[in-house]
Amino acid sequence: MPRRHLRVTGAAEAPLRAALTALRTTLDVPADFPADVLAEAERAAAAPRLPAHDATGIDFFTIDPPTSTDLDQAMHLERRPGGGYRVHYAIADVAAFVTPGGALDAEAHRRVTTLYFPDEKTPLHPVLLSEGAASLLPDRTRPALLWRIELDTDGAITATDVRRALVRSRAKLDYEGVQRQIDTGTAPDSLALLRDIGTLREQREVARGGISLNVPEQEIVEHDHRYDLTYRAPLPADGWNAQISLLTGIAGAQLMLAYGTGILRTLPSAPDGAVARLRRSATALHIDWPHHVPYAAVVRSLDPREPNHAAFLQECTTLLRGAGYTVFTRHAEPELAVHAAVAAPYTHCTAPLRRLVDRYAGELCLAAVAGQDPPDWVAAALEALPKEMARGAGRANTVERECVDIVEAALLKDRVGEVFDATVVDVKEQQPAVGTIHLADPAVVARVEGGGRPLPLGEHLRVRLTQADPGTAKVLFAPA
Repeated sequence: MPRRHLRVTGAAEAPLRAALTALRTTLDVPADFPADVLAEAERAAAAPRLPAHDATGIDFFTIDPPTSTDLDQAMHLERRPGGGYRVHYAIADVAAFVTPGGALDAEAHRRVTTLYFPDEKTPLHPVLLSEGAASLLPDRTRPALLWRIELDTDGAITATDVRRALVRSRAKLDYEGVQRQIDTGTAPDSLALLRDIGTLREQREVARGGISLNVPEQEIVEHDHRYDLTYRAPLPADGWNAQISLLTGIAGAQLMLAYGTGILRTLPSAPDGAVARLRRSATALHIDWPHHVPYAAVVRSLDPREPNHAAFLQECTTLLRGAGYTVFTRHAEPELAVHAAVAAPYTHCTAPLRRLVDRYAGELCLAAVAGQDPPDWVAAALEALPKEMARGAGRANTVERECVDIVEAALLKDRVGEVFDATVVDVKEQQPAVGTIHLADPAVVARVEGGGRPLPLGEHLRVRLTQADPGTAKVLFAPA
């Protein structure tokens, strides 16, 4: 999923659509699915491969944005007799619909991941499956990979099981509604436990040195016939929900490592230069970061509702560069097994409707629990998956970056010549008159150059908008 979320609301969508459509053409983003893929999807939707185990008696619920219909995950939480917790986590079973070597499979390998644009998304699978027959929609019986993760009273994993099962979600919830129910004490027991388990897992994350970036969602809204770019700060419920997914990814990695074959999501520690650059950004945004305080502790102290904190959290995503996938087998142990931000071995296995690798990770975890060799189609694809995922991630990152540029240019195109208050958050070492600024309002991060004088890193600066062209996706400022 994207690191920076952009959402278009209301009338702001219309003037941006042309530029975003042009971007899709430029990047050769897949459009409609070929006829043979759609035909296979229709057959699969009508006759999926269903498991024998029936878990429809478990009262699952989903938590997603209100408009989402591609629902990968559903959960049920309970206390264990004698202490501790049990997490049932159902993951959409895409393999029940996709036949290895078929048209659907080939198209998924071509697309690799769902691409998110501010106005629409380009799905990994046809919507007939991803938002229909394979999605864990409420009151529909669906095939799923059913995880059962046992936790002790401190939230540590004590046992993990995963099997194929039929499941049935009872409710489609959203973050705001979940937060409201938990805060007011009206949440049913299973939902109320999300705070307890999520908080315990957050505490364990802190103890092992991990960090979750609560990056705000940027939202385009219309005010008085003008467009603004604002931030939506994540709620505590966002973080608790994310911890259940992280828990499953950690449990999956543990299964794979014990089994001896798998594919991990890995991230090396950030190089000193990247951390030094982030420290400069912290200074520029007036973020207190004493030298003896670890980066993770600084991030946990931030309030994403504060504009300068929100901007710094966006800058923190630069430390995620270098993330990739590491394949290992019984004959070749992983050179790197840890994801630095998670601070533990971790795998992507909870979003198979939207990410190709998760379908394979799920099969590997099933094989690990059963003590069997993975299916031939999984073993045959494993070696190529890291490069395929890197290609897909590269395109997704380009989409994300270009969308931000287009949105900012579109929002500012009628304000060329205006002067704004900004903060200098970065300065090029070899070109001290060129750098990056963060506007106080609207929430824009852009390039500044000109003036002939070195830019004052970390200082406020009045800047004039000199260029804002959605067609070229360029926004440029100069010192006023």
